[in-house]
Amino acid sequence: MMESQLHIPYLREAIVFLVVAGFAVPLLQRRVSPVLGYLLIGGLIGPYGLGLFADDVPFVAFLVIDDLDGVRALAEIGVVFLLFTIGLELSLDRLWSMRRLVFGLGSAQIILTGMLIGGIAYAWGNSAAAALVLGACLALSSTAIVTQLLVEKSRLSTPVGRSAFSVLLMQDLAVVPILFAVGVLGTVSAGEGVLGGLALALAEAVVTVVVIYAVGRLLLRPLFQTVARTGSREAFMAMILLVALGTAATTGAVGLSMALGAFLAGLLIAETEFRHQVEVDIEPFKGLMLGLFFTSVGMGIDWRVLAEEPFWLVASVGGLVAVKAALNVGLFLLWKAPLHRAVEAGLLLAQAGEFAFIVVGLAMSLDLLPQETGQFMLIVASLTMVLTPTLAGIARKLASRIEQRRIGADQSKTDDQASELEGHVIIAGFGRVGHMIASLLDREGVRYLAIDKDPHVASQAISAGLPVRFGDASQIDVLRAARIDHASALVVTLNDEKRTENLTGRMREAANHIPLFVRARDQEQADRLIDKGATAAVPETVEASLQLAAHVLERCGIDDDAIQRRIQRER
Repeated sequence: MMESQLHIPYLREAIVFLVVAGFAVPLLQRRVSPVLGYLLIGGLIGPYGLGLFADDVPFVAFLVIDDLDGVRALAEIGVVFLLFTIGLELSLDRLWSMRRLVFGLGSAQIILTGMLIGGIAYAWGNSAAAALVLGACLALSSTAIVTQLLVEKSRLSTPVGRSAFSVLLMQDLAVVPILFAVGVLGTVSAGEGVLGGLALALAEAVVTVVVIYAVGRLLLRPLFQTVARTGSREAFMAMILLVALGTAATTGAVGLSMALGAFLAGLLIAETEFRHQVEVDIEPFKGLMLGLFFTSVGMGIDWRVLAEEPFWLVASVGGLVAVKAALNVGLFLLWKAPLHRAVEAGLLLAQAGEFAFIVVGLAMSLDLLPQETGQFMLIVASLTMVLTPTLAGIARKLASRIEQRRIGADQSKTDDQASELEGHVIIAGFGRVGHMIASLLDREGVRYLAIDKDPHVASQAISAGLPVRFGDASQIDVLRAARIDHASALVVTLNDEKRTENLTGRMREAANHIPLFVRARDQEQADRLIDKGATAAVPETVEASLQLAAHVLERCGIDDDAIQRRIQRER
């Protein structure tokens, strides 16, 4: 019995991968994205990493995975789950609300970038099929990395985030036809006529898609409703896996991409009420299987090329980023985006994406792309992805400088108005809290001047005609320029404990007669601010809890006057 257990296929490989996913990648995540973590670890445990030393060091041999074909066969399930989740996210309503950016700007970006990169590849001596593959896959950007960076910086909901995400959404949609086209090119290169192979593939695709869509619309909702009534999470998960893998197997059986079937399954479920629960349940499977896929990609990359052709690698990486950034910025400007937003979004999308590994890998397996060229381009794509966080930082700084110059003329008007202010309220920070205070002051006819160091916030407010200027409100000189000596009060709403406390202390030295009202994070900080000279410090956590307690007391039948007296006493 023990003997048979030790001969489970790919048991050692599974153990090594779980070690990577459970320990190594979380450590790397502090500095790089999970995608890059899996790529780097895959390169380490593959035949071109530790595998080069496996014969000399016995223990290293256990960590090396050299059966790449077997691992890749399993890793393809990761691509299936990725396309399945993309389908889940792409409801028809969502696509329609973003149609101008998604279908207009996104399509133009893919087509123009693909044509330019493909043309360069063809001029460099690649075949027409290879140039088409390289142009199509390198036109796409990294959804995983860019989205993660935007989420980490709380910028996904900003105009820059929405613009970048719209293009990424169209690129995700384009993956299925690109994989389909590569498959058709592979069929044609295998000996079938171009027209015959294309016509047959298109006919099979149309019939398969129509059948899957019709059957799915008819049976999917009743099936999930039946399973959901049982209350069994195991049965519900089994149904999700059956639909995703079963549909993928169906398209694979007729010679189409398994990813196409998974994408269709996701689209069908997205139209049902079970979509959100399916997304939650499938997330761990998608993450692990995608990790396995990217690990397998890293295993297959011969990193020795870095030492063999350093000049051409650097030139290719720089050229790809420059070409994509220039085209992206131009297209964003053409779609009426301000220059600062076009620059930031254009640089954010200047890298190659994770789908390049899928498309290049498929092209190499179909002999559309020479192994040497494919290996070279995989490393180029990897390096551009590694550079993405640095590019994002540069893009943000450039955008800020451009926006500061742009709002300079508008701000001068605000400065002229501020020079006449007397008895006004200065609001340091025009975020959520500052904006609400300004609205209340405005309704009561109290003049105010708000200051915020985020050029985007200041620019939007100035464009809306609000008395807001760009600047760091934690600096006394900036407050003096806002006529703090003639103000009736200063309200500090900065979301930074250290800057808030420093400003409070300096204000008491610079303008002791000005009432100072400060936002605090908690009661402990509020006490420190009072000690530093604040007229009043309101802890946001305490105030929120008091308001919540008032609602609870009201629901319990306590008299409203008694509630207000109690809350005021606590406050």
